[in-house]
Order: sequence, then structure tokens, then C-alpha cells
Amino acid sequence: MNICVFCGSGTGHNPAYAEAARTLGNLMVRHQSTLIYGGGNIGLMGVVADQVMAGGGKVIGVIPDFLMKKEVGHKGLTQLEVVGSMHERKRRMADLSDVFVALPGGWGTLDELAEILTWRQLELVKAPVAILNTNGYFDTLLKQMEIMVNEGFLSQQNLADLFVATTPDMLFSHLAGHT
Repeated sequence: MNICVFCGSGTGHNPAYAEAARTLGNLMVRHQSTLIYGGGNIGLMGVVADQVMAGGGKVIGVIPDFLMKKEVGHKGLTQLEVVGSMHERKRRMADLSDVFVALPGGWGTLDELAEILTWRQLELVKAPVAILNTNGYFDTLLKQMEIMVNEGFLSQQNLADLFVATTPDMLFSHLAGHT
């Protein structure tokens, strides 16, 4: 299973975020899943990639050239693809992936999550999408999504298609059963 992970270029203030990323990485190795991600060597991106690599797993990073030039590209991966733009990055990661998972992050993570949810709604991708809601990080975003349903801007089914897990074990168990 190729698991695309969207996550932060920072690690956040709470060590629980990095710990969840490491645990997810360990589970990916144990279940012989490949990590597909944004190719960075910093933040939660670096944490999950390093954990998978340390366990002998496979990691494919996809990074735009301008970020590679800023020296944030991870050079210790199984494979690192350099593309021309952020859009090409998202398209390539989607093409390589069987499932999508969002961990805590900032604008980039929110952008990637929103785009893949939109692509799923439009049936451009059919793969499962999930959130790892470590430490309640996504609680207010999930509340906003409920408001979108209640106000008639999002269907209940589209919201129901988004799986929310509070632990990496719960997340991985769900994804392994739905691919």
C-alpha cells in the first residue's frame, strides 16, 4: 500500500505530534507500506520519512525544484523526484498513492488536504482520505466541516467519507482494511 502523508514542515510545540509521526512510520514499515510525501527533510515530514527509512522501508519524496534549491529536500530517501511546481507535486503524489493521510501541519497541509478532498468529491481520485487527529489538532477544522454540511455547502456523504483517527494504530487498521 502506498500511503501519501500530508504534514508539517515544522514539528509543532507538542512532542505528541512527532511521536505520532514516528509511530505511523513504524506501522508503515511493519506492514510493508511505502511512504509518499512532499520530500522534505524538516518538520514532521522529516520525522516520518526518517522513521520509515530507519526501519528499512521505502520512501518516495516529491519536491518542487524551488524547495530543493532551498536545501530542504531529503537526500536519504529511496527515491526523490524533483518537479516544476507545487501543483505538479500534488498531482504526482496523488498518482503514486493508494490512500491519503493528513497529520498536523500548516497552510501547505491544509491546502493538500482540501485539494485531495475536492478531487475525491469530484471522483478524480477514489482512494480513502483520513486525518490523524493527534491531540485534537483538527477538532476545529472538523467542526467547520460539520457547519459546512449543516449550512448546505457539503454533503453528509462527503464528510462521512473522511475517516478521522486519534491514534496511528486506529488510522492504520482502518486504512489497511479499506484499500
